[in-house]
Amino acid sequence: MNEQKQHTYLVWKIIATLAALFLSVYGGFIIVLMLAFSGVWDVVTTLGAVLIPSLLIPLIWVKKRGRYFAFWLILPFVFCVLWGVNVGIREYNRRITINTTPNINVREYLPFTEESKIVKFRSEAFRLEENLPVLDGAAAVFPVYSAFVNATYPDTTALHDGVFEYNNTVGGYKLLGERKIDIFFGAYPSEEQILTAKEKGTEFTYTPIGTDAFVFFVHKDNPIDSLTSEQIRNIYSGKITNWKEVGGKNEEIAAFQRNEGSGSQSMLKRFMGETPLMNPPTERVNDLMAGIVEEVANYKSKSGSIGFSFRYYMEGIIKNPDIKLLSVDGIAPTAENIKNESYPITGNLYAVTYEGNENENVDKLIEWILSEEGQYIIEQTGYVGIK
Repeated sequence: MNEQKQHTYLVWKIIATLAALFLSVYGGFIIVLMLAFSGVWDVVTTLGAVLIPSLLIPLIWVKKRGRYFAFWLILPFVFCVLWGVNVGIREYNRRITINTTPNINVREYLPFTEESKIVKFRSEAFRLEENLPVLDGAAAVFPVYSAFVNATYPDTTALHDGVFEYNNTVGGYKLLGERKIDIFFGAYPSEEQILTAKEKGTEFTYTPIGTDAFVFFVHKDNPIDSLTSEQIRNIYSGKITNWKEVGGKNEEIAAFQRNEGSGSQSMLKRFMGETPLMNPPTERVNDLMAGIVEEVANYKSKSGSIGFSFRYYMEGIIKNPDIKLLSVDGIAPTAENIKNESYPITGNLYAVTYEGNENENVDKLIEWILSEEGQYIIEQTGYVGIK
């Protein structure tokens, strides 16, 4: 081989080596992302994509490639097997997965739109034109306060226009504590949220405007239809860990929880009272209300899981046919049982404000919400009014 050919050959070997190194570094970057967002099978199969290009480097430089080449071929084979297993598992999970409804799509509940699912009511007795209170709220209450906007605000009001906002419970209470919004609609805040607001010099004021049931739900295949309050507390404290202990199947209970600061998680803590709440595995904590529904519906053993939420959110927004609400102490969470106070776990829907707000329209709006018109919207939306 003459000198020019040797030089060209060397250049191509260097280029091939750099390409292999680039692919390995790129694969490493993908692994970091997958470790953060994916499961173990994704990581295992991606490791193959990293190792195979790296092991090309000796193949490029060694002179006797026969044995090494045979060894190198084993790795792509193993990689293909792992990849095939991964695809097979994904396909199996896809087939057994139950269709679920995603988290609330606020676009379906906007004011002043013909196709909106909110209660379409325009008040003739009360309208606001200026100094509009800034509103925010929880996912489960968005249809309610969107309907309030539709009833009393100018028809030019739009989502995220500085007056009509949606940041969910955690973000909403943070903004209220910072006095960046005027009214938050949702469940009672957590102790941490109250303390955080006080540290900023903000005291919350609570006005009950409706009532709803706090509910527990399981997959429809679970034979359990009712639990006592004590049994639920024992499940969420970790004292009861198998469904057979409450008359169900012999399988582990997967008790899902929500993230700290969410309205439903705060309600669960209040329900638990003095009973300590167990620390769940991270895979059993979900940031979205719909996420906990999806996990219970899709959990690998299906009938082994349990979750919690509010009745209206489950029946009015999620409407998942693959889960069922449990009776508590033998009482079903129906609107009638909420009204007659026989269902044992109910919670108020609040309009939460802060002390010292100088916008007089805040009190006027809340007064209207407590009126017959405001209560009509709450009832028609699916909550239980307080009057």
